[in-house]
Amino acid sequence: MGYSPVEVKVWSAFACFTRPEAKVERVSYDVMTPSAARGVLEAIFWHAPMKWRVREVVVLNKVKHFSLMRNEVKSKASARSEGLNIGDERTQRHTLGLRDVAYIIRADVWLPEGAADDAYVKYRDQFRRRVNRGQCFQRPYLGCREFAAEFGPVDGTEKPIDVSEDLGLMLFDIAYAPKENIPRFFDGRLENGVLRVPQELYEEGVG
Repeated sequence: MGYSPVEVKVWSAFACFTRPEAKVERVSYDVMTPSAARGVLEAIFWHAPMKWRVREVVVLNKVKHFSLMRNEVKSKASARSEGLNIGDERTQRHTLGLRDVAYIIRADVWLPEGAADDAYVKYRDQFRRRVNRGQCFQRPYLGCREFAAEFGPVDGTEKPIDVSEDLGLMLFDIAYAPKENIPRFFDGRLENGVLRVPQELYEEGVG
């Protein structure tokens, strides 16, 4: 296996990185989670059998929140059903999200044992070209699909926020299995505006 580093700046008017313990109400972590960062990278560029391993999330803007109520439905329509009666299924749910967010995602291209030596550089350079051109396979979003994100190259003028604090248990990623999907967590900490992802978690078969 091998690694090849990349970085990209992403920003949006709104974001919501939902805490699993919040159940039906959406309450965001204060910082983008590694799984959300991976989703942004994959939206820009992904090719089997490569994977993205997030190293750092750099917070560029002060953490600010917003609150709203949304009309949602409580159930999903199955392929065998005749649809949903929206009047019966409608419910209001609360979202506590983030506004005016901007981050730098730093990550590695990861490839399995036996991959060609030039594959790491090839994928890294493809990613960088797509970032510079504003190309993506699908529009990146920050937590919820309606919170679409802009992205671009890092220009060197960005500065992380001057904040260091414990973030508590954060979602790292989800291990998908045939019978049960298992969420994995880690003790998140912001150090001078930078969330560092414990790389040993990737060696445990998640992400």
